[in-house]
Amino acid sequence: MDSLYRINEIFYSLQGEGHHTGTPAVFIRFSGCNLRCPFCDTDFASSRAITLGEIMESAMRYPARFVVLTGGEPSLQADDALVRALHDAGFYIAIETNGTHALPAGIDWVTVSPKEGGKVVLTDASEVKVVFTGQEVERYHADIRSSHYYLQPCARTIDGDMTDNREEVIDYCMAHPHWHLSLQTHKLLGIR
Repeated sequence: MDSLYRINEIFYSLQGEGHHTGTPAVFIRFSGCNLRCPFCDTDFASSRAITLGEIMESAMRYPARFVVLTGGEPSLQADDALVRALHDAGFYIAIETNGTHALPAGIDWVTVSPKEGGKVVLTDASEVKVVFTGQEVERYHADIRSSHYYLQPCARTIDGDMTDNREEVIDYCMAHPHWHLSLQTHKLLGIR
């Protein structure tokens, strides 16, 4: 019997953040998370349980062979069978994780995006991407080995208007040049 995965959505767009910004990608958005971040953009109420075969059928509809496992927290469900099936179909696999759980072997690109209140157990990553809310972030630079470290502004609504702290993030990056600015370009462009 096939395992079931709780999936929020599978869609095709451009990667909007971090090192692979602008790359066409199939996004597999898992539902469920062990943390509850106030800025999370996943609607967990709309998830459905689907099989690995159904995931692959959906992913194969698109021309790109770059897939991003995202969430929620994909490390709670991503497993060896999923990684093997995606690789067998020719996909390069990226994952965006809060880093609080071990990952299955074979993932090609690991983005650790640590959150306040979560104990990060991953010590190696392809990139570290932190949504900056003014918190202390140097511990992530010290504790997670990576070639790329990104700070991303945190968007919030104030009196009905959307705003973010990009000036604060720019200032922080300028003062700490081992951090680079990452913007959510998909939101700036109005794409998914």
